[in-house]
Amino acid sequence: MHTIGDMARAAGVKITTIRTYERSGLMPEPGRTWGGQRRYDQEALDRLRFIRHARELGFDLDAIRDFLTLATRPAARSTAGGSLAARQLADVRDRIARLQRLETALAEMVTAHDGHPGGSVLRSLADPADGETEH
Repeated sequence: MHTIGDMARAAGVKITTIRTYERSGLMPEPGRTWGGQRRYDQEALDRLRFIRHARELGFDLDAIRDFLTLATRPAARSTAGGSLAARQLADVRDRIARLQRLETALAEMVTAHDGHPGGSVLRSLADPADGETEH
């Protein structure tokens, strides 16, 4: 059996994160000692590690909840799980595209104002057309 501190260290999360996951229903309510201290089993630790890994991959709590639900319904696992992952992949690709556009805009701004006072960059932010270059 693990304490909440043991769980936090083993999964690489904060204690408050575990409590948040419990309140949101992602983690089951743990057993408690007579003194009221939370006690977790290995299954709870595995679940917490799963949640942390899914969060690292960018899944929101609703998607993680869906994955956890799928884990209890083997027949729906492959298609629904693949659909959730495909949706996440599309979101990641969209974010990458936005970040690439941001990188291009910032690089153009820096290049256009190279050697000029910082006020030129501020004007570009106020008027995006000021810093645009021909493509």
